[in-house]
Amino acid sequence: PTDWAKRREERFKLDGFRCVGRTLEGRRCPAPAEECDHVGNKHDHSLENLRSLCKDCHQAHTQQQAAVARMKKRKEISGRFRRTEDHPGSVKK
Repeated sequence: PTDWAKRREERFKLDGFRCVGRTLEGRRCPAPAEECDHVGNKHDHSLENLRSLCKDCHQAHTQQQAAVARMKKRKEISGRFRRTEDHPGSVKK
């Protein structure tokens, strides 16, 4: 949106200018906020759908989303090539 900078700054203020990501131990990340990320729908720019993250937490979240998308795509593709009949050389018991 045209007022992205204003929305980003407002989200940073609401989060205390700190990353809201979590460490492996479950604690809040101590790093300062550098990037604004969408929680859900990437087209919804409301403050409720945004969160403040540091670069490392944002990258980790993006990589996790990409891995889920890759696995979904692999599953979809592998389902296209499933045999519905026995292999001609298989031994029937």
